[in-house]
Amino acid sequence: MAEVILMPRLSDTMEAGVIAAWHKKPGDHVKKGELLAEIETDKATMELESYKDGILLHLGGEKGSKIQVDQLLAIVGKAGEDISSLIKSGGQAVAANETQSAPAEIKSTTQVANNTTATLDIASMDEVVLMPRLSDTMEAGVIASWHKNIGDVVKKGDVLAEIETDKATMELESYKNGTLLYVGAQNGEKIPVNALLCIIGEKGKVDIDAVVAAVKSGGATLTTNHKTDNETIQQTTVASTAVSTAASSENGRMKASPLAKMLAKEKGIDLNLVNGSGDGGRIIKSDIDNFKPSAAQETSSTPSISVMKEGVDILPFTAKGEEGFTDIPNSQMRGVIAKRLGESKFTAPHFYLKMEINMDNAMNVRAQLNELSPVKISFNDMVVKAAALALRQHPAVNASWMGDKIRRWHHIHIGIAVAIEDGLIVPVVRFADQKSLPQIAGESKELASKAKNKKLQPQEFSGNTFTISNLGMMDIDEFTAIINPPDSCIMAVGRIKEVVVKKGEGFTVSNFMNVTLSCDHRSVDGALGASFLQTFKKYLENPVAMML
Repeated sequence: MAEVILMPRLSDTMEAGVIAAWHKKPGDHVKKGELLAEIETDKATMELESYKDGILLHLGGEKGSKIQVDQLLAIVGKAGEDISSLIKSGGQAVAANETQSAPAEIKSTTQVANNTTATLDIASMDEVVLMPRLSDTMEAGVIASWHKNIGDVVKKGDVLAEIETDKATMELESYKNGTLLYVGAQNGEKIPVNALLCIIGEKGKVDIDAVVAAVKSGGATLTTNHKTDNETIQQTTVASTAVSTAASSENGRMKASPLAKMLAKEKGIDLNLVNGSGDGGRIIKSDIDNFKPSAAQETSSTPSISVMKEGVDILPFTAKGEEGFTDIPNSQMRGVIAKRLGESKFTAPHFYLKMEINMDNAMNVRAQLNELSPVKISFNDMVVKAAALALRQHPAVNASWMGDKIRRWHHIHIGIAVAIEDGLIVPVVRFADQKSLPQIAGESKELASKAKNKKLQPQEFSGNTFTISNLGMMDIDEFTAIINPPDSCIMAVGRIKEVVVKKGEGFTVSNFMNVTLSCDHRSVDGALGASFLQTFKKYLENPVAMML
């Protein structure tokens, strides 16, 4: 008997999956455990294996199709089996595989019977693209740039836009072919998760006003009452859509686009001094970009100051420019950093443990390893490895405070804080205790490069169980760090410095490094944190032990 494979829930927040690739096609023989497809979820691209032996009889969607959780993904069975009833019961899954007719039937004018109700089902329309949740903490996204303009033809896989989240700037690809009919925001504007991002469809066959109104109303359907047979239904454009394209000049408000206002604020330009070139004198982005103050506006009102010294006039001082300041809007990343670390600092009772570590042996072993290693090993790579091994011996430190319980993680994922232009991001080296120093070094360098280029994927900056922040390369001797939730601890690493020490009858120079462990006292006590640091120190002062 044929077996239906439904779209599985591959993450706790997943609502739908996109077919990244099919590894089998209809008619192919499939064995249990063989790779069927790659599914792109909200957090990662994952492989889906077949549940049984048989022949692949039906696909619920082509490559690039978006399928809701628990909807028809594929059917596996015997050659010649009648699967028409299974396909029919698949509902929306069939529509994903075939040409969907429902959206094409939505027109700017609709004929309905007297006193009937017309319902526009937004949930089944794949023309509507909502702002996706691109990270586990994302609440809204900022349009960094549109790669397509209204009226452009869009193909599956084409990059629609670059979205700035709280952690990275990510590319959003189209799920279908069509024409870009509407965008929900301009460059630089913020859109909440699940709000309308854009509409893609067949030009002239989608009632854009109706779709916008339905989505902005917050419901899955749009219901409109009608009075007479064959009456033309005129959909009302949502007021907020009009606001996004032009600002009103009534009630004394400035006529300027939202993007122009934002740019003017960033550049400190008074909109009253700008001549608008848009409709009705509306100020647009190009007016701000091309704005040049007049000579009268540039002249400083600051008076010359003449200074007397011992009865002799000193040359007068004339200030250039004028007093002022620049307000820099917080990026998505900076806003989330402020929120999460503020919550950490003021809800988690921090205490700090400092330790000095002799790095002489670590320096010698590192020099020898780098003569053989395919990738250069840094001191931070050695810190990551030593911390991971120490966590293995002290699993109570590898934990999270969960309110009514303490969760001890069985895996060891080390987060490494990386400074980027917009703030700080923490790429994660997964299963660090099981990796060699060259493997940690190679992965750390790749993650740091992706972080600085804003190319990290969600699974690469989430899931940390312990975090390391190293400012030693910036000549910082020691510092304290704020715990990075959901971790219970974060280790702050300072620079390695030479110290004169007494040895025998004389003196010598040794290399020491200071580390400070910040602990959440709710889940990690002082003695436990100290024991962890002692083990960590043992590994760094005797690095050969890390290779046993």
